[in-house]
Amino acid sequence: MRVGPALEERIVEVIHERGLVPGMTMPTEPQLMELLGASRNSVREAIRALQALGIVEIRHGYGTFVGEASLTGLSTSLAFRVRSRAADGVRAIQDLVEVRELLETGLIGRVAADGVSATRLDELDRLIAAMGDDKGADRAFHALLYDGCGNELVLQLIGLFWDTYHDVEHVLGEPVERTEAIVANHRRIVAALRDRDADAAEEAMRRHFDDVRRRIAQAALINGASADELGVPGLG
Repeated sequence: MRVGPALEERIVEVIHERGLVPGMTMPTEPQLMELLGASRNSVREAIRALQALGIVEIRHGYGTFVGEASLTGLSTSLAFRVRSRAADGVRAIQDLVEVRELLETGLIGRVAADGVSATRLDELDRLIAAMGDDKGADRAFHALLYDGCGNELVLQLIGLFWDTYHDVEHVLGEPVERTEAIVANHRRIVAALRDRDADAAEEAMRRHFDDVRRRIAQAALINGASADELGVPGLG
């Protein structure tokens, strides 16, 4: 018999009530059975479900520990959502990109206003120079942009949206290789950061997303939808 979410929630409550933090040892299986009045199989199934969410971590031979509960597992769910909506996959990608653009555009102005160290600016320049040969340089660039904002959730979300998009972008068809344009877009962002110009940084980030919006609009036309129907602006 499959355990319902109530038992999983009760185990999470135990973690909070006992003040357990990531890395600390969880109560043992017999302890949870007695504490929650549940069967061994129910507890095991609930623990496996929490493990899939990253809330607990099972280390074979050592025991069960409180996990970090990172957002990494959501990447698989988001990618599945796009792939399983074959008739509306382009719209699903458009939704994903829109959320990422809102997040990055909203943050980059604050990053520019707060100021970026010369060391970090130099590292951003190095990553831009590597973009022609290293596919991971783009992801590293965006992670480094927000590394100093003091918000771990932001970094996880940026990485999540980047990974998910690149996992499903084949739905849009083969990309046109435009390394020079991509590099130029990233250089505009860094130039605005050097000038501590929040408005210019936000505009540069919006321009950074222009190319993918065009790809979305083109894919929409192929699939029988229009850019207007998708709400993709600036693509006349």
